[in-house]
Amino acid sequence: MSNSTTNIGLEKKTSKELAEKLNVLLATYQLFYMNVRGFHWNIRGDKFFTLHVKFEELYTDSLTKIDEIAERILTLGFTPTHAFSDYIEQSVIAEVKHESKDVACVQHVLSGLQSLIEIEREVSALSDEVGDDGTNDLITTYIREQEKIVWMYNAYLR
Repeated sequence: MSNSTTNIGLEKKTSKELAEKLNVLLATYQLFYMNVRGFHWNIRGDKFFTLHVKFEELYTDSLTKIDEIAERILTLGFTPTHAFSDYIEQSVIAEVKHESKDVACVQHVLSGLQSLIEIEREVSALSDEVGDDGTNDLITTYIREQEKIVWMYNAYLR
């Protein structure tokens, strides 16, 4: 291992760039998680039983992904962001407050997922370019899962 490579044999410079992009993804996931958790708690109306469960599935899955992303940043040799003020600053999605209407909540979920997929595609392209198969495998799995969820939530809105 040279001074220019990480413990896992990747170039430090490109790994730093990748870790920074992963921290944006981490921040965005944290806001997505909080938004969906709020929708789960506050959903009202005749779709309550359906959406309450679906939102719980989403935020539980998000927690797993948040942990995996943070661990990947650590594996690359960098520090995951861990202050909520930084999450708010770095996230590409905003907090959603005081929303309990079914259609609006689902639209926010879709918008959040689309933002996550967009960042994940950027991470995937960068990790592929620098030969980071571990990150690429993790992120392309997320994309595939989320594309299906986007399709399902869009079907719900129709």
